[in-house]
Amino acid sequence: MTDTPSRRVLVVEDDRKISDLLQNYLRASGFEAEAAYDGRDALRMIQEHAPDTVILDWMLPGLDGIGVCKAVRAFSEVPILMLTARIDEVDRLLGLDTGADDYVCKPFAPREVIARVRALLRRAEGRVKSSGRPWEIDDASFRISWRGQWLALTRIEFMMFRLLLSRPGRVYSRDQLLATVHDSQHDISDRAIDTHVKNLRKKVQAVEPGRDCITSVYGVGYRFDIPD
Repeated sequence: MTDTPSRRVLVVEDDRKISDLLQNYLRASGFEAEAAYDGRDALRMIQEHAPDTVILDWMLPGLDGIGVCKAVRAFSEVPILMLTARIDEVDRLLGLDTGADDYVCKPFAPREVIARVRALLRRAEGRVKSSGRPWEIDDASFRISWRGQWLALTRIEFMMFRLLLSRPGRVYSRDQLLATVHDSQHDISDRAIDTHVKNLRKKVQAVEPGRDCITSVYGVGYRFDIPD
């Protein structure tokens, strides 16, 4: 089953062969596809045409992918799938907190890119329809409820979980999670982050057995996925 033609994807890639390949696969999968070949044109097209999602190469002429992503986040929450050449670039990318929702490393399988685009669109729809979400946040009391029950969270767990909940589907690096709790505990380590995530999972599962909504992304960090 293909997606409706109204789903428009902007491919921002200066390599014409890669761009053409992605556009062909997108169209064969039922999407509308258009292309930009440098960062400034991409930014203009996103502003003028409001695509449903963006596939964005990191290395671009004119304005690189990081610059495009930062600029877009000033006016839009459009899902952004970043293309990057090396896995070590991903850590740097996420550390800069650009606002990308997901990434694919080159070389990639076009079908994987299509699957990631579909997943981003589903997550975006989930954010729009989030009135029935299973959690509530009480910032004044540093509390988060799950399925109507308040979780017994430490201050650090509250701050970490709040960050993950703020953008379902987005991957946060350990450095970003460390940054959000920096003021609470200066000597916290990245391995301590793993322990806090493990504790968060246990506390959610104490309310809803079998529920694991915090996903580990190998070599990068964690993301929160909206439950079905």
